[in-house]
Amino acid sequence: MMNKSCLFCKIVEGTVPSDKVYETKEVFAFRDIHPKAPVHILIVPKIHLTSLAEIHEKNVTILNPLFLAAVHLAKENGILDRGFRTVFNCNPEGGQMVYHLHLHLLGGRPLGGAMGA
Repeated sequence: MMNKSCLFCKIVEGTVPSDKVYETKEVFAFRDIHPKAPVHILIVPKIHLTSLAEIHEKNVTILNPLFLAAVHLAKENGILDRGFRTVFNCNPEGGQMVYHLHLHLLGGRPLGGAMGA
């Protein structure tokens, strides 16, 4: 189910433009408009879940397509063997800015530094 006021739902529906890089029945992936690395792709489920905090036993399988897309896109973008990072930001203190579950795929340069720094 989509949320008509959600930016990422609008991107998935095509009513807000994006730089789409991958799509399946379950997921939609596009380049981040404020990239933190040369490769910075957002992978979102096509169903609306607000955050990782909404994952439970009955919907946990939605995570599988997100991770499969991350591996596919890492390979496609030449970072699979070099190394990459995947990140879920969850809720305000976790740095979440758009309240639609999404996985960040980052790579293309050394990603040093401590997580949370």
